[in-house]
Amino acid sequence: MDMITRVTQQFDESIAAKQAATEELAGPIAEAIELMVNALTGGNKVLACGNGGSAADCQHFAAELVGRFERERPGLAAISLATDTSALTAIGNDYSFHEVFSKQVAAIGQPGDVLLAISTSGNSKNVQLAIEAAHARDMNIVALTGKGGGQMTQQLKEGDVHICVPHNRTARIQEIHLLAIHCICDGIDLSLLGEEENES
Repeated sequence: MDMITRVTQQFDESIAAKQAATEELAGPIAEAIELMVNALTGGNKVLACGNGGSAADCQHFAAELVGRFERERPGLAAISLATDTSALTAIGNDYSFHEVFSKQVAAIGQPGDVLLAISTSGNSKNVQLAIEAAHARDMNIVALTGKGGGQMTQQLKEGDVHICVPHNRTARIQEIHLLAIHCICDGIDLSLLGEEENES
C-alpha cells in the first residue's frame, strides 16, 4: 500500500466512524451541554481529567472555555487537572498515580461543579477515582469513553451523562472525543449568546 492510499484510508475510516456515531451521541452531547451550562451559569465550574491524549483534550477544552471557542464572550470557569506538574508529581510520589486526579477533585471540587472524565477505554483507574471523589462532593459527571465504556459505565449515577463512542480503535475514539468537545463548546456558546446573526 502506498502512503497516499494509507492516508486516504485513515480519512475514510475517521469519516465513517463519525457518521456512525452521530445518531447515538447527539442526545448525550446535548445533555452534557445543558448540564455544563447550568453549572457555569450557577457560579460553578467544570473540572476535566484524563491521561495522554485525553489529558491534551482536557487542556484543549479548558482553554476554549476560559479563553474562547469561536465567539467573543466572558471567560468561563474550567480547569484541566492534567496540567499542574507540581501537583501531579507530588501526589504521584507521596500517594500514588491512581490518586493524581481524585486528590485535586477533593481539594477544589464543589457541589454543583461538573467533572469531565475522559478515558478511551473507560478503565483508567485514576479517572475512576476522580469520579468517586466528584460524587462525594455532589458533582455530576460527563464521561467521555469508547470501547463500550468499560468500568466507568458502572460508576455513573442519575444526573450524569455518558458519551460513549461506538468504536474500538483508540485513534477513532479520540477523534470523536475532540468533535464532541467542540460540539459542547459550541453548544455552550449558543446557550449563552444565542445564534449569530449570519446563522440560519
